[in-house]
Amino acid sequence: MNLRQVAVPVAALAIFGLFWELLVWANGWPNYKMASPSDLWPAFWKFRWLFLEYGWDTLWRTVAGLVLAVLCGVFLGMIMGLSRTMRDALYPLLVGFNAIPKATVVPIIALLFVGQHDMNTILIAFLISFFPIAVSVSIGLSTLEPEYRDILASLGASRFTIFWKIALPKTLPEFFGALKVAVTLAFIGTNLMEIV
Repeated sequence: MNLRQVAVPVAALAIFGLFWELLVWANGWPNYKMASPSDLWPAFWKFRWLFLEYGWDTLWRTVAGLVLAVLCGVFLGMIMGLSRTMRDALYPLLVGFNAIPKATVVPIIALLFVGQHDMNTILIAFLISFFPIAVSVSIGLSTLEPEYRDILASLGASRFTIFWKIALPKTLPEFFGALKVAVTLAFIGTNLMEIV
């Protein structure tokens, strides 16, 4: 990492913060309408224990939902990637469910499980971040070149060896790309439920 890679994002953040400060100052907005960056640090310090407590609650719920999404998404993605029949059966259902705006699912889940805020939040984080992982793993496995599989099979390799040596390494780039998206989506899901 060189100086330019550090300096450019830092400069962009500084310019953004300065623009934000000037915008609030020029319009004379009060804190409750739009707080300036210089107002944020005193407020954070004043309520630091509250931020830490609720920040921890948000973090562990998000991580729990994300871990569930990874486990279930990888499992379902492997089933769809290794079986064309299962992919044809499950993929339309996944796409259809993913098309539902998650903001409309939040109140339904909140009403179904009244008083169970932790479970509600973890469930929404799971539902929102599950789709990209399942689809990416499925695509990674289903686009495996048959020549590689045939060569190893002709050499007497078991299905597990073919999976371990060929399919898994080919799927990892898609999985980690989906994981980056899923982390963001899990935080969005957690925040959606915490607003309710």
